[in-house]
Amino acid sequence: MEMARIGVTGLAVMGRNLARNLARHGHSVALHNRTSARTKALVEEFGGEGTFVPADTPEAFVAALERPRRLVIMVKAGGPTDAVIDEFAPLLEPGDMIVDGGNANFVDTRRREAALRERGIHFVGTGISGGEEGALHGPSIMPGGSAESYAALGPLLEDIAAEVDGTPCCTHVGPDGAGHFVKMVHNGIEYADMQLIAESYDLLRHAAGLAPAEIAEVFRTWNTGRLESYLIEITAEVLAHTDAATGRPFVDVVLDQAEQKGTGRWTVQTALDLGVPVSGIAEAVFARSVSGHAGLREAAQNLPGPSRGLVAGSGLADAVEKALYASKIVAYAQGFHQIQAGSAEYGWDIDLGAMAAIWRGGCIIRARFLDRIRAAYQADPETPTLLTDAHFTEAVGDAQDAWREVVGTAARLGIPVPGFSTALAYYDSLRADRLPAALTQAQRDYFGAHTYRRVDREGSFHTLWGGDRTEVTA
Repeated sequence: MEMARIGVTGLAVMGRNLARNLARHGHSVALHNRTSARTKALVEEFGGEGTFVPADTPEAFVAALERPRRLVIMVKAGGPTDAVIDEFAPLLEPGDMIVDGGNANFVDTRRREAALRERGIHFVGTGISGGEEGALHGPSIMPGGSAESYAALGPLLEDIAAEVDGTPCCTHVGPDGAGHFVKMVHNGIEYADMQLIAESYDLLRHAAGLAPAEIAEVFRTWNTGRLESYLIEITAEVLAHTDAATGRPFVDVVLDQAEQKGTGRWTVQTALDLGVPVSGIAEAVFARSVSGHAGLREAAQNLPGPSRGLVAGSGLADAVEKALYASKIVAYAQGFHQIQAGSAEYGWDIDLGAMAAIWRGGCIIRARFLDRIRAAYQADPETPTLLTDAHFTEAVGDAQDAWREVVGTAARLGIPVPGFSTALAYYDSLRADRLPAALTQAQRDYFGAHTYRRVDREGSFHTLWGGDRTEVTA
C-alpha cells in the first residue's frame, strides 16, 4: 500500500481544501471521513491535483501514514474533536502526532496535549486562518505543541502556508495551547477590526450622506494607503455590490444581525481572567450581541434621540480615515498585550514580532501595517504596548484631533460608535496622569474595608469610616 506523508480526517470544506493544498505541494495525503462518500467524492473530483490515499476505516487511515504519523483533525470543536481523538489515539504509537486544525478553545488544547503527552503522542493545537480559500491557496498557520513535533510537521505546514516577501506565514508559536491561544486573539482583533470598519461605513452613510457605492470608492482609496488590508478590500467589494433580486445596494438587503461563533467571546473571557483590558475587542463582541437582540431593539425604537443633520462629506471622510487608523492601532495593541500576558502566564515565550510576521498574509486580519508591528517588536521585544512605539505614537498623535472630532460628531448625531469611542477612552486612560480609580478604591475601603495604598508611603491602609476616621495600617 502506498504510504502518505500526512493524513486529514474530516473532509468538510476546510479539511478538503487543506488536503488539496498539501497534495498540490507534492505531499501524499491520506484521506478519511466519517462518511466514506465524502472521501470518494474528493478523490473523484480532485484526484488529479496530487497523490491521495483514501481510507474507509480509522485503522486503514493510520496504517497508510508513514512514521512518525501526522494526523490532522478537521472537525467541529468541542465534543466532536474529543470523540475523534478517542477513536484514533489507541491506534497511534509514541512519537506520532495528532494535529487539531479547528478553532478549539486553548484550554481544551492544553488538556488534550497533557493527556496525550503521557501516552507519548504529540498533540499539536494549530490555528489556521484564511477561511476556505486560505486553506486551499495558503493560510496563516499558528501551530503550538512541542518543538520536537514542529521539527517533523513544520516543514509541511510552512510549505502550504501563505508567503510574504519569501517568508512563510507559519512558525512554531509555543508549547501546548499557545497556537490556539494566538488564533483566538487573532479572531478577537478581527472582531474589533470589523466593528471599526462598520462604524466607518455608518458614519459615511448617515453623517456624510454618501451612498454605499460612493462609500465603496472611499474604501478603495483607503486600501491604497496605510489602511491597506484584506478587510478594507472586501468591504469595498461588498458595498459596491447590487442585489440582483431587488436592484438595491446589497448591504441594504442583509439583515442587520451579526452572528458569531465564539472565539471573540473567548478572547474577552480570557482577558478578564488575565486581568488584561481589551475594551475595544469587548465592545465589538457586545456590538454583535446588541445587533442580535431584535426584540430589545424593536422595543427601543421610540426612544428619543437628537435631530439628525448631515455633515460635509469630504472633510468627514478624511477624519474618519484617521479615526479608523488610530482605533485599529488600539485594537491591535490590546490584542498583542493579551498575547504577551498569556505567554507570561503559561510560560509560552511567544515571539510577538513573529506573530505579526505570520499575520501579514493568508489570514483575515492581514494588513500593511503589520510590518510596522513586526518592526516595533523586533526593535524592542519588551515593548509594553504598541502605543509607546515611536511610529505608532506619532501616528496616533497626528490622528487624535480628527479621532475626537469623529467621536463627538457621532455623539451629537446619535450614531453609535462603541469601537471608536472605547478605543479613544482606552488611549486617554493610558496617557492620564491620574485616574478616578483613586475614588473607586476609597469607596471600596468605605463599604468593604478593602484597604488602599497611598502615593506617599509604602503599605496598605484602612480608614475607620464608621468610627473616628483615623487611618490604621492594614
